[in-house]
Parts: sequence; structure tokens; C-alpha cells
Amino acid sequence: MRKLLLTPMALGAALAAVPAAAQAQTAESVPHSGLRAEALVGYDALTSGEDSDGVAYGGAVGYDAAVGGITLGAEGEYTQSSIKGEEGNLLVSGDSARVTLGRDLYVGGRVGLPVSPATLVYGKAGYTNARINTRYTAGATTVRDKANADGLRLGAGVEQKIGSQSYVKAEYRYSNYKEIEDFDIDADRHQLMAGVGIRF
Repeated sequence: MRKLLLTPMALGAALAAVPAAAQAQTAESVPHSGLRAEALVGYDALTSGEDSDGVAYGGAVGYDAAVGGITLGAEGEYTQSSIKGEEGNLLVSGDSARVTLGRDLYVGGRVGLPVSPATLVYGKAGYTNARINTRYTAGATTVRDKANADGLRLGAGVEQKIGSQSYVKAEYRYSNYKEIEDFDIDADRHQLMAGVGIRF
């Protein structure tokens, strides 16, 4: 009689544990999904007539979803750059012109391939809008201006899970800018970025 009572109880407990186990397994098998936020820093190089380099830094937010064995994501990013250049004696003796890169806005998507439960290899593409600040000084006169450059960004990287919700990443991206405020240009930008993030 005791066996007859214990058997249904044990069976009920086992059935109750199945959904929880399945949920834990699903979460473990798709760790590269969900809402995320990250901090970024890295090497920044701009080529447009002459080469300039510096440091890029900022942050990004994104959302990833597991679809048929791959990871599809969307992301937005805000960064700043330390790149600047200055020349003198351009129009008159003693004058100077300074150009600095300002904020950079990026929106795009990415496709990732989980090569292990903790490692994601991905490619990305999207739109970038970079701010260019200029300052021209001649004697006591200083003129400041700013313009926006529209471009396309392509990139690839590796994301590595380091905790239940945290991760680190390394990424290379290439941006090309063809236009500044309706003026045609051809500027290339290469960046090597490192990031640390958290998933919610």
C-alpha cells in the first residue's frame, strides 16, 4: 500500500521537475540572446588624404535572439574619438586650422554563429554618422564649424561569455564615409575595439 502511494507522488515530483530542467537547459544552450549593454574602447584610425589615429570609447546597447542555430541581433552605439589634426600657415601667415572627430552614432544588425555555449563569432553591418568639428584661427578671429559624415560600417568579432550574465568581446570594424553635408568625400576608418558587457 505504501508503494502504491509513493509511486504517484514520485511521478508527480518528476513531472514537475521536467519543465524547470528544460528551461535551464534552454537558457544554457542559447547564452548569446536577450537584451545587452556594453562599454567599448579601442584603437581608431582615419585615412582621408593623410592618416590620423587615436582612441575611440563609448557604449552600445543591443538585443539578440537565437533563430535556427544562429544568433540575430540589432544594436545601437555612441562613441567619441581622440583623433585630431592641426595645420598652420594655410591662408595667411600665422593662421591655424584644427579638425577633430566628435561623436559617432551607429545603428545596425549582426549575425552570429555560436561555436560553443560560451563563444559567439559574428559579423555586422550598419549605418554610421560621424561628427567632424573644425576650428580656424587667424589673428584674433576664430571660426568654428561642425559637419556630419554619413557612412557604411562592416565588422566582425568574437564574444566570450565570462559569467552567468557578463561577457567580453573583441571586434574589428571598417567604416567608409562618402558624403559630408552634400559634399563628396572618400574617408576610411579602421577600428580595433574591445568591450565588456552584461545581459539582462
